[in-house]
Amino acid sequence: MDKPDSSLKLNQIKVGRSATITRVLGSGSLRQRILDMGLTKGTTVTIRKMAPLGDPLEVTVRGYELSLRKAEAACICVR
Repeated sequence: MDKPDSSLKLNQIKVGRSATITRVLGSGSLRQRILDMGLTKGTTVTIRKMAPLGDPLEVTVRGYELSLRKAEAACICVR
């Protein structure tokens, strides 16, 4: 039996902070969409802005700005 994943998620990072992606959770088209946007293991991501209610959030990854839904960001494990 696998233990629950207790790592930090991208949606838990504060604005202005950077983190490195350690794992992308999920399956199917959602996971593939996240990977296609360049959010892959080992990539550094910086949180640029967050909407007042936390959805969406804007990140900088690989030199470009990207908006992510809170649910998408919750699928991305970081350190």
